[in-house]
Amino acid sequence: MTNQIGKPAGQGAVPCHIAVIMDGNGRWAKRRMMPRIYGHKKGVETLRNVVRACGELGVSYLTVFAFSSENWRRPPDEVGFLMNLFLQVLSSEIKRLNRNNVRLKVIGNRSRFAPELVSRIEDAERETAANTGLTLTIAADYGGRWDVVNATTRLLAEHPEKISGFAEEDLAPYLAMAYAPDPDLFIRTGGEQRTSNFLLWQLAYAELYFTDLAWPEFDRRALEAAIDWYHGRERRFGRISEQL
Repeated sequence: MTNQIGKPAGQGAVPCHIAVIMDGNGRWAKRRMMPRIYGHKKGVETLRNVVRACGELGVSYLTVFAFSSENWRRPPDEVGFLMNLFLQVLSSEIKRLNRNNVRLKVIGNRSRFAPELVSRIEDAERETAANTGLTLTIAADYGGRWDVVNATTRLLAEHPEKISGFAEEDLAPYLAMAYAPDPDLFIRTGGEQRTSNFLLWQLAYAELYFTDLAWPEFDRRALEAAIDWYHGRERRFGRISEQL
């Protein structure tokens, strides 16, 4: 069995965990003289195709940044549209996810979501929990700083004796993605070159790949190009080449 792009398994294998900032929807739509919401709708189609491609290529975890903590600052009508779109997608995609053996997880602060959306998130996670293929994580109202603060608060609530100090391995189980390995490959579309408060803890050793393609333009060929680029990276984790 192969789980790579044109190479035997073990020689440039596909990364286990890919994290993506799906950027450029609005700008892509504006270039076509369309409203920004058109770009967001097109972005959903792209995500559907990327999920399928990741499953076929043997990626185990795909984590996407759908709505950041800072995105609440956008115009209210766009925020409202995104919340409704999220609700619609959760309702319409569950059968497809189950058919493709995809497990869905949603991370982030749910306190500002409407009760209906929170309920649908919980339903979707429960309905796909037994699936054993790709784990798709959607980060919504998520921020890396929030994640670390939230994890620290939970740790100290359960272990007040650690107020005087604790280790990384103490905090790790309380982070939002404790169920997954850290990302191997980070992809950001849309031409920007920053991590934008996404998975700050988890991206510590990820390979960072930036593309000028807007998210609606990011197809399977673009995904394979990112993975091929990843194959060329030497991941030393503090060691030198001769130790690998």
